[in-house]
Amino acid sequence: MAKAKTLYSCTECGAISPKWQGQCPGCGQWNTLVETIAEPAAAGTNRFAAIAGGNGGRLQRLGEINPLEEPRQPTGIEEFDRVLGGGLVSGGVVLIGGDPGIGKSTLLLQALSRLSEAGRPVLYVSGEESGEQVALRARRLQLGADHMQLLAEISLEKILAVLQREKPEVAVIDSIQTLYSEALQSAPGSVAQVRECSAQLTRLAKQTGICVILVGHVTKDGSLAGPRVLEHIVDTVLYFEGDTHSSFRLVRAFKNRFGAVNELGVFAMTDKGLRGVSNPSALFLSQHAQEVAGSCVLVTQEGTRPLLVEIQALVDTAHSPSPRRLTVGLEPQRLAMLLAVLHRHAGIACFDQDVFVNAVGGVRIQEPAADLAVMLAIVSSLRNRPLPPKLVAFGEVGLAGEIRPAPRGQERLKEAAKLGFTHALIPKANAPKQAIKGIEVVAVDRVEQAVEYLRSL
Repeated sequence: MAKAKTLYSCTECGAISPKWQGQCPGCGQWNTLVETIAEPAAAGTNRFAAIAGGNGGRLQRLGEINPLEEPRQPTGIEEFDRVLGGGLVSGGVVLIGGDPGIGKSTLLLQALSRLSEAGRPVLYVSGEESGEQVALRARRLQLGADHMQLLAEISLEKILAVLQREKPEVAVIDSIQTLYSEALQSAPGSVAQVRECSAQLTRLAKQTGICVILVGHVTKDGSLAGPRVLEHIVDTVLYFEGDTHSSFRLVRAFKNRFGAVNELGVFAMTDKGLRGVSNPSALFLSQHAQEVAGSCVLVTQEGTRPLLVEIQALVDTAHSPSPRRLTVGLEPQRLAMLLAVLHRHAGIACFDQDVFVNAVGGVRIQEPAADLAVMLAIVSSLRNRPLPPKLVAFGEVGLAGEIRPAPRGQERLKEAAKLGFTHALIPKANAPKQAIKGIEVVAVDRVEQAVEYLRSL
């Protein structure tokens, strides 16, 4: 079989070169040429007709198409199924990334073990570890691996041949950066190899209906290594989060064509592997022996799940001309904005104070609905007056001093009431029409009103 011809394309302008060069001949940029495979078009075929799926570009009315609901295959791990949107989808491609040693291989090995025990044909392709190493991990985790198929291989062509022959329902590739295609000359892990191997595996998944799960490495800044096109090819992108020194892990969905994004799964690492946490709000709430200043409980929304997270603030006299503004788990730019709003509309100045804000438990909060809780924690620390222990808050703060509503306010209040909280300080637009049993709601629409409420406590 003749070897496929390789070309080098520029990632900036798309120019093609027959050999590698340091400088692109088209745009003049340096180190932008990457290896690709030249795919010759068959004689007499229309490339655009092939793209249209072979139907000659036949138009269809969107209302006439009958969409079919994709059946789900639960993995048996409830938190993992929640992030996936209910389970695995036939022909779907899932990309999961995270720091080394955070638990990616452990979670997938547990999921395949559950599926194999349920009689589903599965295949674990290991490119980083030998078969003996994978068997030792399965024994350490006490997993039932009698019916699980294992392939220790890094050649893409051999893996594709095994997948076509065995036709498992679910196949795990651990990891995509270790695979290489004989059609390319670059080393495994290069941009060209990762892109080509991912495209071939995705094409096979769509043709055969095999659900393929790809494990991806991450860079120093936490993003997936390799070309960004990798995230566009796959159907679902999951990220492992959490400190490797902590026993808790978070799995977050950043893209999901078959379910909701920003879903969050919470796991605890034990000697028997990853175990789902049924009540994750308890992880992010500290247990204080007595009331402390600078602490406020926030009801945040992660996908469809409301979570209660404790926000801690420490305001101390600055010992340098430039006071420090430091956040952990929150956006640092919003802290400076909130301090300016607090000064302008509530008359509380922190220009000579160091301000530190932390989200307990290592969780990252990106939604602006955390503004009100952060502001209350800062005021509590500055005045050294604890907030009521059963008070929760949420709401976005605007530059004009208004408090904007947060989405799904009813669900947040019900979650707080379920966990025993009795008071809630929320935006006026989120005030429930009917009283929620067990919780007293205080609705405000200005920052001044929120600060005045704290003074009245």
